[in-house]
Amino acid sequence: MTNHSETTGSFENGDIAYDGSAPEHQVTLRTPAELADALPYLLGYRPEDSIVLVALKDRGGRGRFGGRARVGIPASRDDWPFAARQLAHGLITGSERRGAKPEQMVAFLCQEPAAGESGRDVVRRLEPLAQKLRTECGHLDVPVIEALCISGGRFWSYCCPTEGCCPDEGLPMGLPGTSVLAAAAAYAGVQVRGSLKELRARLHPWETSAALEQEIALDTAGLSLVPRILDETERASVAEETLKLAERVMNRLAEAPFVPGAARADLHDDQLLDHEEAASLILGLQDRTTRDRAAEWMEGDEAGPALRLWRALARRCVGPYGEHAAAPLTLAGWVAWSAGDQLEAREALAMALGADPDYLFARLLHQACNEGLDPESVRRCLRAERRGRAGSAAADAGAGTEAAGAEVVGAEVSRSEPAARTDAPPAVTAGAGDVVLPHGASETGGGAAAPKAPDPVSRRGRRTRGDGPVQAGSRPATSRTDGVCPGPSRAPGRPGTRSSGRGGPRRRGADRPAADRGSGATEKHP
Repeated sequence: MTNHSETTGSFENGDIAYDGSAPEHQVTLRTPAELADALPYLLGYRPEDSIVLVALKDRGGRGRFGGRARVGIPASRDDWPFAARQLAHGLITGSERRGAKPEQMVAFLCQEPAAGESGRDVVRRLEPLAQKLRTECGHLDVPVIEALCISGGRFWSYCCPTEGCCPDEGLPMGLPGTSVLAAAAAYAGVQVRGSLKELRARLHPWETSAALEQEIALDTAGLSLVPRILDETERASVAEETLKLAERVMNRLAEAPFVPGAARADLHDDQLLDHEEAASLILGLQDRTTRDRAAEWMEGDEAGPALRLWRALARRCVGPYGEHAAAPLTLAGWVAWSAGDQLEAREALAMALGADPDYLFARLLHQACNEGLDPESVRRCLRAERRGRAGSAAADAGAGTEAAGAEVVGAEVSRSEPAARTDAPPAVTAGAGDVVLPHGASETGGGAAAPKAPDPVSRRGRRTRGDGPVQAGSRPATSRTDGVCPGPSRAPGRPGTRSSGRGGPRRRGADRPAADRGSGATEKHP
C-alpha cells in the first residue's frame, strides 16, 4: 500500500490490486474511477440502494481486497447509525475471526436519484451516512481511505477535497465492460450479473392473475394435507408422496429443452408445474424431516433441477402463504451454496429469513455462508443420512426375505420380541471447522408434543394465538425434534401467531440475528 497513511487523504495516489484466481489476473487500481468501476466485480452484481464496505489487507506494501459486506440503505435517517455500526463491526470482527483484521477500508454508497432529485442531491443527502461509516470504522482502528457515492451514472468522493480532481458535479462512470478490470475479469471467468432486484425477482411470489388460482389450490390442498400431516400415522405417507412428486417434477424439468435467459427460463419452468402440484409440494415441505430429505438433492445431476424446482415453489407462495416460502427459499439457498453460487445463496437465505425470521435452518446456513465456511461438512451430514436410510431399507428387505424362507420350512417367527437393529446410520464425526447440524435439535426450543388435530374451516381459515385451538390451515404451537438438520415443523396451512413451544407467544423477530434487524439482512463476502 502506498501513500495511504491519512484517513482523509485522496485515493488518487494509492495502488490496490484486484486478485483473480491466479497471479496473471492481477489488476492494479490507482484512481477513484477505477475503484468505482471495480465494485460490481467485487460483489458479482451491480448493487442498488446499498451500503458496501470492502476490507483492504496489506501484502508486500500493496493493498489487496479482502472481505466485503453489504446492507440496504435504511429509509429512515434514524437507522443510519445502527446500520453503519453493524456493518463495520460485522465485517471487521468477522475478518478478525478468520485471522486477518483489515488494515484499511473502502466504503461505497449506491443509490439512484428519486423523482425531482439529482445525483448531487443524493451525495449531499447521504453525506452524514458516509461520515458515520468512517467514524465507526475509525473506532475499531480501521481507517476508511476512500468513500464513494455512486448515483445516476456518476460518482463522487467524500474523501477528496480537490475540486479539479473530484468536481462538484461528479465524474461519469465508464461504460460497463470497457475497463481493464472488466477485460481481466472476463479472462478470469468472473461473471457480473444484473442487479439484486433482477436476482430476487426469480424468487419473489407471483403478482399476476395466476396468483389467485395458486392461492385457491393451496387452500384446497391444505384441507386434505394438514390433517394428514398432523396425524402421526399419516405423516410418513405424506412425506413419501411429497418426495416422489418432487422427483417427478425434477425429472420433468431436467428433460425440458434449454431456454436462454433467466426470465424466459423461469416462465417455462412455471408452465411445467401446475397449481395442484405446487400446492402439494409447498405444504409437504413444511414438515421439517421432509424438507431435510429434499435437501439431499444438492449435487451432481440432481442439483440443477432441484434448484429450479425450489425457485418455482418460492414464486408460488402467494398472498397469505408468504411465510411458507421459508422452506423452498432455504432449499434454493442451500443448493446454490452447495453448487458454489454464494450470491444467490445469500439472497435466497436472506429472503427466507425475511419470510420467517425464526427459521433456524436458514439462519444457520446464512451465517455459515457469510462466514465463508465450506458447505462440504453439511453435504457429508446429508450423504450419511441418505446412505443410512438406504442401508436400513436394504436390511429390512433382506430381513423380510429371510423371514419368508423360514416360514416355508416351518420356523416360528417371533413378533413379540424383535431382534435389535444393527443397521443404524453411521455416526458423523466433525473435523476441524466442520459445521454439523445436530440431530434432534428443535428450531423453537419447544418440546415434541403432538399437535392437536385440526377442525375443518372455511377457505380463509382462522388464525390462532398462543396455545389455543389449532384450526385447519393454522400453524401448531409445538415443533418436532426428529430429522437430520434443524428446521421448523409447521402445519402447512395459513400462517398464525408463532409460539415458543413453551406455552407463551413468541415475539416476531426476537430470535433474529442482530445484523438482520432494522435495515435488512447483511451480506458478507469472504
